[in-house]
Amino acid sequence: MLQKVFYVCVRIAVLFLLGLNVRRRDLLPARGPAIIVANHNSHLDTMVLMALMPLSRLKDVKPVAAADYFFSSPWKAWLSDHVLGIIPVERGRKDKHSDPLQGCYDALDAGQVLILFPEGSRGEPETMTELKKGVSHLAERFPDAPVVPVFTHGLGKALPRGSFLLVPFFCDIFVGKPVTWTGDRSQFMNELKDRFQALASEKTFAPWE
Repeated sequence: MLQKVFYVCVRIAVLFLLGLNVRRRDLLPARGPAIIVANHNSHLDTMVLMALMPLSRLKDVKPVAAADYFFSSPWKAWLSDHVLGIIPVERGRKDKHSDPLQGCYDALDAGQVLILFPEGSRGEPETMTELKKGVSHLAERFPDAPVVPVFTHGLGKALPRGSFLLVPFFCDIFVGKPVTWTGDRSQFMNELKDRFQALASEKTFAPWE
């Protein structure tokens, strides 16, 4: 219930404070197992992607995020767990025998939709960094789960890194056709990278200032 109320508020904020243009929204998976992967410039990324999903399915949509940030204090942990529904991933874990993606495996096995950011952390606005291979391990284990790339533009300016003040700004969301596991990790990652580059080049934007 808290999650639905929160994302209703997010939808209202997006509607009235941000101009949001979503291309091919119909390609977003309504049901799982499925994986949504997006570039990462702002904390708005997760909230906007969640707000695009049907409210009736929110309980089955799980963002994936770093445990050391989102679960670093009791209030962050409560918000991340009960409101955002985040699956925590340990970075630099001490227990080398545990799999940091186990929570993701469990979610996909339960037929849920994951939202994750293969760059690993928020980068400079509109500049993608090297994709980490964690998503390929998920795709290998669940080869029938579509991996849907999403490129966002403008969210890094609407809520810049280090800021807590939402700035009205026109934002674009480009949803691409899903990438499927081919049996080769390098080929999969190269295809995903190419798909992101194609989405990023769909529209000509003014230089970022």
